Amino acid sequence: MDGKLYRIILTSINCLLILLWTYAAVSKLADYQTSRGEMLNQALPKWLEEILVWGVPSIELFTVALLLFNKTKLYGTLLSLFLLISFTIYIALVEFNYFDYVPCSCGGVISSLSWEQHFVFNLIFIVLAATAVLLLDNRKNLFNKLH
Repeated sequence: MDGKLYRIILTSINCLLILLWTYAAVSKLADYQTSRGEMLNQALPKWLEEILVWGVPSIELFTVALLLFNKTKLYGTLLSLFLLISFTIYIALVEFNYFDYVPCSCGGVISSLSWEQHFVFNLIFIVLAATAVLLLDNRKNLFNKLH
């Protein structure tokens, strides 16, 4: 792959992931009471819900921090992939009526998506993150071979 195209693709995916996680975290923190209420309505153990109220936006912001620096970009991209897969599995469980009730949706613009649309949205971002992981890993291996 041409080096310029490679950088454009990788930078574009990185920017999309940064936007996704920044938006997700800031929307939760900006409307904390609503976000907390939604988290407490999830079909999860009560002790875990309180941890996730602050834990989820914290992990999202930590992911952004990792994505900002070249030395940690691969870790941020891997964490993005893990989070997206985890959230997508949760959506699939909702869709397959695994839980006794349908928990609330996400906040912000994404709340306007149906569960099916959110599932597809996440799948697109999973493909993007996986592509970035492969590109970053190939670049790392290429640089190691050159030195």
